[in-house]
Amino acid sequence: MARVYLVLALLLAAFWVYSVVDCAVQSPTRHRGVSKPIWLLIVILLPVVGGILWFVIGRARASSNRVTFRAPDDDPEFLGRLTTSSDQDERIRRLEEELAALDSEAPDPRDRPIDPPADDDSDEQSRGSRS
Repeated sequence: MARVYLVLALLLAAFWVYSVVDCAVQSPTRHRGVSKPIWLLIVILLPVVGGILWFVIGRARASSNRVTFRAPDDDPEFLGRLTTSSDQDERIRRLEEELAALDSEAPDPRDRPIDPPADDDSDEQSRGSRS
């Protein structure tokens, strides 16, 4: 009979350690009821009962927090954020007007003629003739 109690005590201790580790490792978003530190205190101070409470009440199932991914054209929230084509057309028209105004204000620097490089000899001669 002592062996049964010893095995039972080892199983309960293993369950308690597993409960504490599981509670500590879970992200705070997966805790139901109270906050993560409170759940840790419950599981530590009430070894077996706290572990049972943790697995029955406190631990949220992974499927309840699972994020579902959708293609953008299947997501109504994404589609609602898109602007209408008339808004986009208006924005394009406004940008084109701004670009046209910028083009009319300043001449294109590429259209200026390129100045030929100055001859060094002519500069020296004009200086020499002055002295």
